[in-house]
Amino acid sequence: MFYKDTLLKQVLKPGRYTGGEFNQVIKDPEQVKCRFCFAFPDTYEIGMSNLGIRLLYGSLNEDPDVYCERTYAPWVDMEDQLVKNGITLSSHETGTPLCDFDILGFTLQYELCYTNVLNMLRLGHIPVLSSERGEDDPIVIGGGPCSYNPEPLADFFDVFSIGEGEEALVEFAHLYIDMKASGQYDRRKFLYEVSKVPGFYVPSMYEVTYNEDGTIKSFCPKYDGVPAKITKRIIKDFDKAYFPEKPVMPFIECVQDRITLEIMRGCIRGCRFCQAGMIYRPIREKSPSVLNEQAKRTYENTGYDEISLCSLSTSDYTGLRELTDGLLSWTDDRMISLTLPSLRADSFTDELMQKVSSVRTTTLTFAAEAGTQRLRDVINKNITEEEVIRACKVAFAAGKTAVKLYFMIGHPTETDEDIAGIAELCKHIIDAFYEVEDRPKGKPQITMSVACFIPKPFTAFQWEGQDPLPEFRRKQQLLGHLCSDRRIKYNYHDADGSIIEAVLARGGRKLCRVLLEALDRGMKFDAWSEFFSSEKWFRLFEDCGVDVKFYAERKRETDEILPWDMIDCGVSKEFFIRERKKAYEGRTTPSCAEQCAGCGANRLGGECTWCPNTKK
Repeated sequence: MFYKDTLLKQVLKPGRYTGGEFNQVIKDPEQVKCRFCFAFPDTYEIGMSNLGIRLLYGSLNEDPDVYCERTYAPWVDMEDQLVKNGITLSSHETGTPLCDFDILGFTLQYELCYTNVLNMLRLGHIPVLSSERGEDDPIVIGGGPCSYNPEPLADFFDVFSIGEGEEALVEFAHLYIDMKASGQYDRRKFLYEVSKVPGFYVPSMYEVTYNEDGTIKSFCPKYDGVPAKITKRIIKDFDKAYFPEKPVMPFIECVQDRITLEIMRGCIRGCRFCQAGMIYRPIREKSPSVLNEQAKRTYENTGYDEISLCSLSTSDYTGLRELTDGLLSWTDDRMISLTLPSLRADSFTDELMQKVSSVRTTTLTFAAEAGTQRLRDVINKNITEEEVIRACKVAFAAGKTAVKLYFMIGHPTETDEDIAGIAELCKHIIDAFYEVEDRPKGKPQITMSVACFIPKPFTAFQWEGQDPLPEFRRKQQLLGHLCSDRRIKYNYHDADGSIIEAVLARGGRKLCRVLLEALDRGMKFDAWSEFFSSEKWFRLFEDCGVDVKFYAERKRETDEILPWDMIDCGVSKEFFIRERKKAYEGRTTPSCAEQCAGCGANRLGGECTWCPNTKK
């Protein structure tokens, strides 16, 4: 049942929970064979902006045998009301309690959402531990970027979907339907059959043993037929991939209220710290004509006045000129803004600036990542200071007074000279502003946003150690001391949170008991500053006997068994080892557009746009 009116009057934003949005999918639950609920472990405003949820919600609902609904993490005021009134967390479309669905799917976008996942299971009256679920409980499946190291959540999920789910989840639902229809279904049999389907990891089908020092000794399937490696699923023909032309329209303001056009998957650049650039390979592009038609139809179905081109590196899309020309041919008359995020400084041109100049409130952002050329070569950023300054000059000449630059501290081999280089680069950009003859009136404003390095799985730096907390803080203070110019705004990420993220990103199954204890201690919304407490997390680790240094600071050997080694993301471990070696030698690897580096992702079968072995 839907939450009662009296309940909604007790919460800050009732629109988070009412359902009934325009374009939501309505089916008769009695006429479908599988009821699926997608759960986003954060607030409605964030979840409704997530393109992945839109893709999977739509692709599942295209199947007449499946009804996919949605649910989101209730804010603390609604959670209090649910608990107080004994009401189960329910779906938006029909108000069905989560425990009454056949399948409950979570998207795992960031590590600090893990406590929300467990809290939602408890609020949905579903046993938190998969081992305690019975035949009438939903199958709980997880996917998304964090599923590439699923082990810290292994005790809580029945299944993980590895890779792209638009086709895989429909296949998963039909295996459930077929086994139910044939009378062969029971929970254990179903999970065994799922484990043999490419792209699905079932933690209960594997056994992990450990060495005395806490490292993994072995990771083995328990039963015949269960694969030793789980290879991710991909959409091979991106032009034919499902696209949500009728997205659900939120009742309240969301983080991103716009049309999002995913123009490509993967990235040609190969930054050695970047997980997304690796796990989304092979690189596949969608045709400009297909994108233009999808944008038109989405506009007709929503009325949105902004279109955002979505990719890891928009300016590397080979059809960008054709696409933007096509979009501007009809968006200008309708007063629809076009935004191009994720622009590379080395490919930012006057032409691109003209195409985004209509969005006058937008601050252009460039990711320099490091302050010196030496360190940019180590991380394979493949841009120069001159290219960053030239891109900023293009923005200044077009009337912009503000630019934002992303940096990261804590990279392998980093020195104080590299930290000082960040401040120097920003000062050089200020000088460049005054060198532009037709610059706008006023003073320049450089926003310097600095994150902390986290050694992520499936990167060349996955074996590296992370800086200790005192060292992160020292570097942050040093940079702040060097940036006394009021025209430079210095923002930096919380180092405590980055260390906790590193523990969760690199950990194994032993962390499951830590997360279970975190749930019992009431920890949730850890991605929100008003709820996150590093003190609570470090106390939790200490109470559970977890050595933070073992997971975050410890440098690993390349022959160590890593918790995520059973996953095959397409990019080979040999490639990562080669890239790590080149990093310490200060050698760069050209982009895929210049030369194929042999990462191995083309073997998954998708036509990598740049690979000579797959290009038509």
